[in-house]
Amino acid sequence: MAIGGWRPKRAKGEDLIRHLYEEHGRSLLAYATRLTGDRAAAEDVVQETLVRAWKHADDLENGKGSVRGWLLTVARNIITDRVRARASRPQEVEEPAESPATSKDHAQGVVDSMTVLGAMDGLSPEHREVLVELYYRGHTVTEAAQSLGIAAGTVKSRSYYALRALRAVMQGKGTEAAR
Repeated sequence: MAIGGWRPKRAKGEDLIRHLYEEHGRSLLAYATRLTGDRAAAEDVVQETLVRAWKHADDLENGKGSVRGWLLTVARNIITDRVRARASRPQEVEEPAESPATSKDHAQGVVDSMTVLGAMDGLSPEHREVLVELYYRGHTVTEAAQSLGIAAGTVKSRSYYALRALRAVMQGKGTEAAR
């Protein structure tokens, strides 16, 4: 069958595609756009349809049905295949922005805590109390002073000497937490 007075067998590659696009491209694009609802996706469908027409030039020549009908059917099948492929894949879900980042292995933190607690046993009870109030309970100097019943200046002084003693104990054990 001649395509609009033009025979596909005589045409090679680009000529066939150019002729089909000139004659049927607008209606094919309009049809694909109507089915997909997306101009860019429709353009991809038209391109794929024309590639298949080029691969099956002999089918277009054999006289069964119209060329436009063949092209529209191929376009519809391509769109159907794409919809089915998308439906068979699990939908991608974007991770919410407020989700917490994965945390590192907390094993080193546990080891460090145990090392510090062991080193605190070597401190005087007054120094230990000040560090517990400031670092474990998260109190301010004023809150620690009120809790311990001592002056704020005494809390500062004891925390300075307690940290110094703790650092000395930790360095004596050769631990990383001393740094």
